[in-house]
Amino acid sequence: MKNIVLITAAFGLAATGALAQQSTVNGAVGGAVTGAIVGGPIGAAVGGVVGAAAGTIVDPPPERVVTYVREQPIQQSVVVQERVVVGQPIPQQVVLTPVPQAPQYSYAIVNQQRVIVDPRTHTVVQVVD
Repeated sequence: MKNIVLITAAFGLAATGALAQQSTVNGAVGGAVTGAIVGGPIGAAVGGVVGAAAGTIVDPPPERVVTYVREQPIQQSVVVQERVVVGQPIPQQVVLTPVPQAPQYSYAIVNQQRVIVDPRTHTVVQVVD
């Protein structure tokens, strides 16, 4: 019983940090529910943490950022061997252009695609059509 209380408390603390972004909350809740079904209280704790991380990864940028990137003149495209995938990093050698009104986002033209990137991690946030 003591372990269940400790696990529940740990999950509560993890979930509190997840309140920063709506998609993170949705990911934490969805992961906790799935984890509880599969593995009981321990599964709920693990699922909540994993779901929160997944929710953070796929959080799309605001429409104003997408519009800004879409309206920028086409630069020379950088060719990389890896597929450009949302949630995955692009090579550190790819030079990113900051989005002036949203410093938490940058963009680049990679493999003939405009991609919005988290400049801290080089993780692709969205591929712009």
